[in-house]
Amino acid sequence: MFRDQQSWLASPLGAYLQLKEQMLYDAAVADIFGFNAVQLGMLQMDLLQSSRMPFSLRADVAAGAVRCQSMQLPFQTSSIDLLLLPHMLEFSEDPHQTLREAGRVLVSEGHIVISGFNPFSAWGLKRSASRRKGYPWQGTFFSLPRIRDWLELLDFEIVEVKMACYNLPLSNPTWLKRCQFMDRIGNRWCPMMGGVYFIVARKRVLGMRVIRPGRQSNRLKSLVVAPTRTQPTQHNKQKGNQ
Repeated sequence: MFRDQQSWLASPLGAYLQLKEQMLYDAAVADIFGFNAVQLGMLQMDLLQSSRMPFSLRADVAAGAVRCQSMQLPFQTSSIDLLLLPHMLEFSEDPHQTLREAGRVLVSEGHIVISGFNPFSAWGLKRSASRRKGYPWQGTFFSLPRIRDWLELLDFEIVEVKMACYNLPLSNPTWLKRCQFMDRIGNRWCPMMGGVYFIVARKRVLGMRVIRPGRQSNRLKSLVVAPTRTQPTQHNKQKGNQ
């Protein structure tokens, strides 16, 4: 899927998506503070370029500083201040587990930023017409209300919701340019019909006091969980002494 994603993002429609989403992420991450930030997926875009956090890395299944699945993140519990999930839920084998893992690794009051394709849009209609062939149409497009419900069940507070990409998902660059006016009128007259939704949410842990570790102990390299040696049980110790 990684090569399919690269090829599609290099197309005129993919470039249009990158332009719109880059602006959304740049504006959001610039106002989120902390120590450690992680971008998971869509590594063709540097979505943390405007982040002010001192330590950041990018991760994916087949590329990045850390290679991992979104359902099992190799980071310590409560160690990440900002986690970006650009179009990860559509292609996750278990999107619920992906969000649970996000909640596990985020610190209390940490932020998660999610973007995804809106099924109730022209992009969703194209997915139905394309018979789910090719990137990104083979993914599962989740509605914005469903994502909000999942986040709230995991004790996330919704901070911001936006829509983008009102233009028709056209492959022809000439027609894509001619229909740019739809971004202007769509945002004003049909705000929930954008091809992409964008969510910023904050992790809430009731009854807990946020304790920030020191900067030196917060380097992202130290946050990656290393394999541990299995300790011998008491039974094995006694057997070895016989």
